[in-house]
Amino acid sequence: MRPPSTVRVLVVDRAARWRLNVRETLSVPGIQIVGEAATPDAALEASVLLRPDVVLLDPHVIQMTGQDLIRDLTVRLPGVSVVLFSDSADDLEAVRALSSGASGYLTKDISTSALIRVIRGSESGDLAMSRRMAAATLRHFVAAVAGGLAATSDERLDLTVRELEILEKLAAGMTDREIANTLHLSSRTVESHVASVLRKLGVRNRTAATRRYLSWPTRHAGSPQQRPNPRVPVRS
Repeated sequence: MRPPSTVRVLVVDRAARWRLNVRETLSVPGIQIVGEAATPDAALEASVLLRPDVVLLDPHVIQMTGQDLIRDLTVRLPGVSVVLFSDSADDLEAVRALSSGASGYLTKDISTSALIRVIRGSESGDLAMSRRMAAATLRHFVAAVAGGLAATSDERLDLTVRELEILEKLAAGMTDREIANTLHLSSRTVESHVASVLRKLGVRNRTAATRRYLSWPTRHAGSPQQRPNPRVPVRS
């Protein structure tokens, strides 16, 4: 039986080299690497099976899928700390990660001693982030609060890329079935995403969500498309 102080870590990264580096770096007393994963599905499966305390997650893995992996991990494992482990510092990426439920954001140039210290602290609830990144993300959140309703155009930061895509298509007048066919998703998945969009925007129906979307000064920032496409028939 493991000691209570041992932090169980799951390493999720596309690159086997990085997973090996992390495994070697964190091979210290008090930390146990319980598993590795290279894809979103493998990460979810390993998390449910292995029940890690900390998931060290490369952001590129999130980009491999439309699903919100961070939210899925925190929903399925309420006590888990998800810490992004990125190639470079990206303030907006960090804001989105924290909004989705992540416990921190680190860059891969972090020193060995700092990484060990942060992993041990994140399991206890500490924010796993450098002072510079913490200050940058705090400025984003403070600006949003200080701006009140005027700043809620940046509420899109709370939406995942997939949710933004679906909201865009709702605003174009597409039905759930059409959206599902276009994005190669099941209708149930689309319904789930739509419900999440309504909840995050604080609106009751799709019409209100569309109005909110159309009110944004720069719609769908950071998405693959800049504006909704006109409604077109879906071909089989």
